[in-house]
Amino acid sequence: MKINKYVEDLKAKSAAELNEELVAAKKELFNLRFQNATNQLDNTSRITEVRKNIARIQTVITEKSKMA
Repeated sequence: MKINKYVEDLKAKSAAELNEELVAAKKELFNLRFQNATNQLDNTSRITEVRKNIARIQTVITEKSKMA
């Protein structure tokens, strides 16, 4: 249910907002990978969660571009 709410929020955003969120998620993923490489990351499942969120954002962007 929480995932559906996140996707609904994404669909309500504009293309520019989605691109900003995508950049922020990619930065977060980079930081998480960096922390993991230096053994500073406690919650490694966060990496897969962020990767899936990036895929969700890209999917919504693609859907919006095909509708336009």
